[in-house]
Amino acid sequence: MRPVADRIAQLLGHFVPGPLPVRIRAWDGSQTGPADTPLVVLRSPDALRRLLWQPGELGLAEAYITGDLDIEGDLADALSQAGRSVRDRPGTRPGAAGMAAATALAVRLGAVGPPPKRPDGRARLTGGLHSVSRDRAGISHHYDLSNDFYALLLDETMAYSCAYWTRPDHPAYTLADAQRDKLDLICRKLGLNPGDRLLDVGCGWGSLTVHAARTYKARVTAVTLSRAQHEYVTERAAREGVADLVDVQLRHWRDIDGGGYDAATAVEMGEHVGDAEYPAFASKLHDALRPEGRLLIQQMSRGSRAPGGGAFIETYIAPDMHMRPVGRTVDLLEETGLETRSVEALREHYTRTIDAWRATLEQRWNDVEALVGTTTARVWRLYLAGASLAFSERRMGVDQILAVRPAREGASGMPATPADWYIPVSPA
Repeated sequence: MRPVADRIAQLLGHFVPGPLPVRIRAWDGSQTGPADTPLVVLRSPDALRRLLWQPGELGLAEAYITGDLDIEGDLADALSQAGRSVRDRPGTRPGAAGMAAATALAVRLGAVGPPPKRPDGRARLTGGLHSVSRDRAGISHHYDLSNDFYALLLDETMAYSCAYWTRPDHPAYTLADAQRDKLDLICRKLGLNPGDRLLDVGCGWGSLTVHAARTYKARVTAVTLSRAQHEYVTERAAREGVADLVDVQLRHWRDIDGGGYDAATAVEMGEHVGDAEYPAFASKLHDALRPEGRLLIQQMSRGSRAPGGGAFIETYIAPDMHMRPVGRTVDLLEETGLETRSVEALREHYTRTIDAWRATLEQRWNDVEALVGTTTARVWRLYLAGASLAFSERRMGVDQILAVRPAREGASGMPATPADWYIPVSPA
C-alpha cells in the first residue's frame, strides 16, 4: 500500500496543480513534498475531513486549532511562504472523472464521514446587527476572555493597540516604551493641557485614560462596553492615583451624553462600530467636541482590493468587525463637519507590535495554556500569526487620523506646524 503522504499529495493534486506548496508528514509517519517548504503535520484523517466539510480558510483554521493539523517552525513564516506559493498559481476545478478519483482517494484515506466536532470558542451572537445587546456580546467575546490573559499577553501598560516604535533598534527599548511613546504621540496631537476634558471611547484597559490623566492632568471620561474592562480601569485609576480625574462609564457609544470636550479619542474601537452605523458614530464624536476641539482616531484599515477580517477572525476573534480603506473613513468624518488635519500610517509599527505579542505568547505558553486552555491558546497563536502577515503584506493598515471641529468662523485652533508631536515626554 502506498504511504499515506503520497496519497494525500495525489488527492491535493486534483485541486492544486504543480508541486505541493508544503511538505506533508502524515499520521503514518510518511512524508512527501519539497524539502525547502514548510512542514505541515497531519495527525489524523480528521484534518482532511474538516476541509471536506468546510473547505477554505475556516476548515484549515479549525484543523489547526484542534491540533489535527500542525506546522513545524514559525507559524507566520510558514503561512507566508505557503500562501505566496498558492497565490502564484491558478487553482483548478476537477472534471467529473477527476472528482470521482479524488472522492475515491478521500474514502481510502478515511477522510469521508460525519462532520468532526467543531472546536470551542466560536462566537455565537444573536439579535440585530450592531444592536446594543449584540455589540455587548461581541465585545464580551473578545475582550472579556480574561483580564489575567491580557495581562500575560500585553506589556505593563496594558495597551492592546498598535505601538509607536521611536527607537526600535535600541537594545533597552521595549514594547512598553513603544506603547508609552504612542500614548504621548496621541496626547500631543490632541494638544492636551492640564484641566482639559478628554473623551476616551473604547478605553480598553485604561492605558490612554490613565496616561492622559497622570502625565497631562487631563480630566478623562472613559467609555467601554466591556464589564471586565470597566472594573479593571476603575480599579486601575484608583491604584495609580488618578481616580479624581477619571470617570469610567459602562455604556454603548450611542449612549454617550454631554458635550464640550476639548478632545476625543477612539483607539482601535471604530472597527467594531459597523459600516452602516459609522456615520452616526462620527457625528456623535463631532457633537461631543467643543469648537476647535480635536479628535484622534486610531483605526485599522484595509486596502481597496483587500478583504478585511475573514472567516476565521469573524468566527473566533472579532465578530461583526468592519474595516474600510482609510480614505473612506476620512470622508465619513468630514461629512459630519470635522476637518482632517493629519493622517499618519503606522502599518509597519503594527507588524512589530504583533510580533512582540507573539513572542510573549510563546514565552508564556504554558501559563496561557493553563489559564485559557489549549484550544484558545492555539486560536490566539493562529490569530497573531495571521495578523502579523496581514500588516506586513499590506493587506491591512492602521492609521492615526487627527481631525478638528472648526469654530463657526472656520478657525481650527491648530498650530501652524506639528513639530512637537513626535518628541516623547517623560511621565510626571
